[in-house]
Amino acid sequence: MINYNGNFKDLSSDHFGNRGFLFGDSIFETIKVVDNKIIYWEEHYLRLISSMRILRIEIPNLYTPDFFEDEIRKTNLKIEPFFSGRVRLTIFRKGGGLYLPQYNDPIFVIDSQKTDQKLFNVNIQSYKIDLFKEYQIQSNLISNLKTNNKVVNVIGSIYAEENDLDNCILLNDKKVVSEFLNGNIFIVNDSIIKTPTLSSGCLNGVMRNKIIETINKLKNFKIEEKDFSLYELISSSEIWVTNSISGIIPVTDYRKKHFSNKVAISIINYLNKQISDY
Repeated sequence: MINYNGNFKDLSSDHFGNRGFLFGDSIFETIKVVDNKIIYWEEHYLRLISSMRILRIEIPNLYTPDFFEDEIRKTNLKIEPFFSGRVRLTIFRKGGGLYLPQYNDPIFVIDSQKTDQKLFNVNIQSYKIDLFKEYQIQSNLISNLKTNNKVVNVIGSIYAEENDLDNCILLNDKKVVSEFLNGNIFIVNDSIIKTPTLSSGCLNGVMRNKIIETINKLKNFKIEEKDFSLYELISSSEIWVTNSISGIIPVTDYRKKHFSNKVAISIINYLNKQISDY
């Protein structure tokens, strides 16, 4: 029996007994869907399965790419035939036990939310950022995973809102630039585009990897996975926020400097063409 905000409920309730809620024992994927086509599904699926292995959650034979793709589409069809929006696929370990799990079997939850915008936006008017230095993320493998242990991101998002910012950069425990509150970070300096290494503790983002793959195909730019200093933020010509839902968001203002977005827009247009060709 539990007391939930003054109301008594049975402890067996799925909402209060799951390990994702109790211990943050879960992972998730946030997936873009356009006209019921799942964008970059293979990359999301591979990251999902890899994360389950790292967390030692059993992977049933049923959990194939086709199985989840079918479940996502069935969920979306409950909303409309040509669904476009964002889907969160969460997997948490079956309830039971304390820190030591009683079971290692998974349970999945699919949450679909409709949006009107199908392609990535290229008309960002203003996007202001700063550093969030109150708490840092850890520079280890667990930080690369998309788990629901996101307290630093939550507090940082509140800080951003309180200071009229659109986003904040997170540092790791070595005071090295790692990522944004809700995505990876890229900087542009002439023909060199940099993003922090995974050893910085940044998310192993699907969009991060697609952008690296895209830039490697271009002749005019070189991509470097390399940790960089705070000084390099100011000296760069462009700063990007990247994630699977927004694609690339070019930063317009950091501290007292205004940034351009020419390279970002060219990459966004390339990604939008990929989506249109799906």
